[in-house]
Amino acid sequence: MENAKIANLYDLSETIAADLFEGATYPWELLPKISAFIMELGNTLDPEVYEKKGDNIWIAKSAKVAPTACLNGPLIVDENAEIRHCAFVRGNAIVGKNSVVGNSTELKNVILFNNVQVPHYNYVGDSILGYKSHMGAGSITSNVKSDKTLVVVKDAEENIETGMKKFGAMLGDFVEVGCNSVLNPGTVVGRNSNIYPTSCVRGVIPEKSIFKKDGKVVAKKD
Repeated sequence: MENAKIANLYDLSETIAADLFEGATYPWELLPKISAFIMELGNTLDPEVYEKKGDNIWIAKSAKVAPTACLNGPLIVDENAEIRHCAFVRGNAIVGKNSVVGNSTELKNVILFNNVQVPHYNYVGDSILGYKSHMGAGSITSNVKSDKTLVVVKDAEENIETGMKKFGAMLGDFVEVGCNSVLNPGTVVGRNSNIYPTSCVRGVIPEKSIFKKDGKVVAKKD
């Protein structure tokens, strides 16, 4: 399943969590490891650059955090990131450099690469969002199937059983998700792809594609 491999989704130079990806093939393999990784990495961060606030919370001194934001650890907020009014970080989160976590956005067990934007009414859970990916207002990752069965990643005729009950979405670098879209459990969106607004997405979307509202996927034109 080449479209879902880490090497084909992410530029690992664009995250403080690069070491976590070593030895893994698919990004969802990292979801159970995020919490422990943050606690290990946090204790090595330069105190001249990052300030420890509360239990296992490290925030870059250059980051902007609204006083109304609710932050729970383990958490790393990297340099020049912005956590806006009434954002809710439930824990196990890495917010990359220059990223924006907006009003009423909720994060849980996630890695946001550098320059990610989840700026308006987003839920991002058990997910990894690549460099410069953007989720439009109201778009969410659905991380548990309605029947509570384990998530399977599906790409054409190929399926991978993840063994996970909670698994949201893996977005590659430069992915654009339109407003009010739902990314169903086990969704993987390849680099430089676009999701139309109000879409309901599942499975693996190849890189440089456009997912249209009727579920049709077309290749982008050069």
